Amino acid sequence: MPVSRFSGLVGSTCVLVIALASSSALAIDVSIPIVMPITGFMSVEGGAQRNGASMALERTPANVKVHSEIYDTGTSATGAAAALDKALSARPAIAAAISIFGTEVVAMMPVAKEFRVPMLTISGLSRVTESDNPYMFRFLPNDREIKVAHARYVVEKLNKKKIALVGDLTAYGQGGFKLLQEYFGKLGVKPVLEDSVAPDAKDMSPLLRKVRDSGADVIVIHTVAQPMALIVKQARVAGIDLPIVNGSSIVEPHITSLFEPKELANVCAETPSVPEARATPEMKAWADAYKAKFGLEPDGLALGQYDGVTMALALIGAGADTPEKLIAAFHRTTYKGVAMTYKSNGKGDMSHDADIVCWNGTSRIPSQAAHYAGEEMILK
Repeated sequence: MPVSRFSGLVGSTCVLVIALASSSALAIDVSIPIVMPITGFMSVEGGAQRNGASMALERTPANVKVHSEIYDTGTSATGAAAALDKALSARPAIAAAISIFGTEVVAMMPVAKEFRVPMLTISGLSRVTESDNPYMFRFLPNDREIKVAHARYVVEKLNKKKIALVGDLTAYGQGGFKLLQEYFGKLGVKPVLEDSVAPDAKDMSPLLRKVRDSGADVIVIHTVAQPMALIVKQARVAGIDLPIVNGSSIVEPHITSLFEPKELANVCAETPSVPEARATPEMKAWADAYKAKFGLEPDGLALGQYDGVTMALALIGAGADTPEKLIAAFHRTTYKGVAMTYKSNGKGDMSHDADIVCWNGTSRIPSQAAHYAGEEMILK
């Protein structure tokens, strides 16, 4: 059973060609393209993914030679499908590390089926692994699971009942929004406000007026990073000091750097892991190396992609040297990564843990407020 152990990391380039085998003639020669949003409104998330994948590729087993080029999806469905098609047409691939953005991933799924290549993603959109596509492998919790932690924390830990629920108009935003509606209902709570904003919206004052008028005692947000950050910032400027419990996008260091620490007081978020808190020796070593390499605090998105690609490389090194063998190995292997232990549920969902983190108003680095795993991630 492969076990991930962090080791030293070296610099990466835009095109990563890693050949660590003592004899190239004996190496397993594979391609793992990186197909992610490097430009557009999801470039922050895509950049974190790219960083995590790049770090993983620097830990390629000695008997494996990996070719890995980076393709920009441009944060669009058509761009994502075209970029993946280009990547898989350029060189036969054993796997591809792909976008976090659900809208893009949905567009990539038919391409994955056509080429019969497993996709390594950290998209939370539930339909990614619920659409009868055997090539999708997710290394962050399915929104169907992590939104349970999101809802439970609000109702059971914060004891809030008057919820202003906010989503965005992307597939990702609406997917999580509808799950939160469902889960709050199962917890016996009906939000006092349910609304969604455009992912590129700049002025949140109409939304915030609705929040005030609703009598809400908490704001719960599931959106991509830009509107989430703007809602939090503009709420504080408007004097709305309600608790705000966000989706994972706000945990990204690019986003928290936009805030003064005091603006994050009384703000929490769900996240698959919190490497910036350095809760374990393994996570500390990885987070310190990430910060030294990129000049940024890491986040759970980068770590999820790192663990996913590292697991794939370990399995390839152990003999899963074709896409078919790699798919089978993903389903039968329990793998200890830096963030958590990964195990397929038979559908390609590999990750089943979630943290709630909160900021205390004095630092941009949050602390863990709650951890959910196993049965705690299911609401019946």
